[in-house]
Amino acid sequence: MSGKVYLVGAGPGKSDLITVRGLNILREADVVIYDYLVDRQILDETKDGAELICCDTIGKKRYS
Repeated sequence: MSGKVYLVGAGPGKSDLITVRGLNILREADVVIYDYLVDRQILDETKDGAELICCDTIGKKRYS
């Protein structure tokens, strides 16, 4: 199996601060791993069927 991994920064939380290239990559991704800082509007841009994985760790609690 081969593929690509992209690390896309989404700015400090506001959905309009992601770059155009980052948004295009997000729209094509099969899997998106994100944390609680990502604006829900950004996640709404993912393609149908994309696997969304939340990988939050706050203190000693893990949210996923």
